[in-house]
Amino acid sequence: MPRIARDLQALKAEVLQRPLPRHVGIIMDGNGRWAAQRGLPRIEGHRKGSDSVSEVTRAARRLGLPALTLYAFSAQNWERPPDEVEGLMDLLREYLFKERAEIMDNDIRLHAIGDLDRLPARVREPLDELRRDSAGNLKMILTLALSYGGREEIIAMVRKVAEDKLRPEQIDAKAVEDRLWTAGLPPLELVVRTSGEVRVSNFLLWQLAYAEIHLSETLWPDFGELDLLLALEDFQRRERRFGKTSAQLRRS
Repeated sequence: MPRIARDLQALKAEVLQRPLPRHVGIIMDGNGRWAAQRGLPRIEGHRKGSDSVSEVTRAARRLGLPALTLYAFSAQNWERPPDEVEGLMDLLREYLFKERAEIMDNDIRLHAIGDLDRLPARVREPLDELRRDSAGNLKMILTLALSYGGREEIIAMVRKVAEDKLRPEQIDAKAVEDRLWTAGLPPLELVVRTSGEVRVSNFLLWQLAYAEIHLSETLWPDFGELDLLLALEDFQRRERRFGKTSAQLRRS
């Protein structure tokens, strides 16, 4: 057996012996650099990145992760060159059709967060259809963050609070979380950032409060099951104190 396959299987066995995070978010970065390193157009990096989305989703489902959120297209990505945006929309549409059978056959619920009304109809319609058809699936929630921004989500939440005419004393963490786009998802416990960048890029800003962060040097198109397992192993080695001391945790 090849060494990498043997190491992967051993790591998987170790990871499965310990509690998994309830909700993993991934900032998928590095598609453009991956393409540039190979002298290819940027869209080819995005195309290869789409393959990584499929592989990582499949691996997460097999491991039993309850929820996976992928930062697929940010609110700021609309400012990219029009031909790149069009290409990304085409890839997203292609992904929705290509992965439909696997999502349904593996009991995955597809969810989406962001300003979805900005998506073109050719993307929004198959997205809405797959979200509707998979709504009863129970094994894992796959959330695509599309036209998404953390600041934009908080602004939308504040507007919802105003629309609901909440009194100041009614506004607490639960009132906020019930009005975020992520309402109903498990608490975010691990965020993975690929490509060696060290920033959160407007991703799930409220939800990040007590999430662990794992930084990977791997460019997203090269990110696969082994990289996911390494991130999970890193998470499992952390001591999650939530403001308490280690001694308090040992006594509890």
